Amino acid sequence: MKRVNLEIVGVGGQGILTSSQVIGGAALKKGLDVYMSEVHGMAQRGGVVVTTVKIGEEVYSPLIGKGEADVVLGFEPVETYRAIEQASKKTWVVTNTTPIVPFTVSVGDEKYPSIEHEIIPSLQKATDKLVTLDAEALAKEAGAAITQNIVMIGALTATDVLPLNESEIKRSIEDNVPKKFVDMNIKAFDKGYQRTKDIMDQL
Repeated sequence: MKRVNLEIVGVGGQGILTSSQVIGGAALKKGLDVYMSEVHGMAQRGGVVVTTVKIGEEVYSPLIGKGEADVVLGFEPVETYRAIEQASKKTWVVTNTTPIVPFTVSVGDEKYPSIEHEIIPSLQKATDKLVTLDAEALAKEAGAAITQNIVMIGALTATDVLPLNESEIKRSIEDNVPKKFVDMNIKAFDKGYQRTKDIMDQL
């Protein structure tokens, strides 16, 4: 089977490590080879986080070269923009449009770029397969903003780029979140999955 190179980017506190565990766990349960990188950057709340996941056969290294990502899954729009060198025109770029404004912007030392006028147009130039969604709003609809990471996993699954189907990912969610939060997280998954299917119908 074809190897899938996935890069997940965002900031600390967004549940990126849990997301990679859900995806990697589903792949392992299916008997696929999985190689996950350690989290790079500062994993505390607000620090930049980059995680790579490779799934397939004969996976030996977690490193993904420039332009070699099959998917860039962005939990924060600026971090998605920063990771775009890993993408090519054929790369799926699935990004949350909800910003997490850094402290340096809050105190006026820096300016956060316009999502509508700067970030999204740049992403559209970089890839032919762009999906943007407001994961925070969808997570709140599911029950809690903290489930944004599961919304994004739903969105990723909807692209069909992973060698994993909807039910396999849902079983892994059940294995990786506290039981009392499973129903809410499954709702969050469904929100992201369905929104992305709707977007893809228009691509």
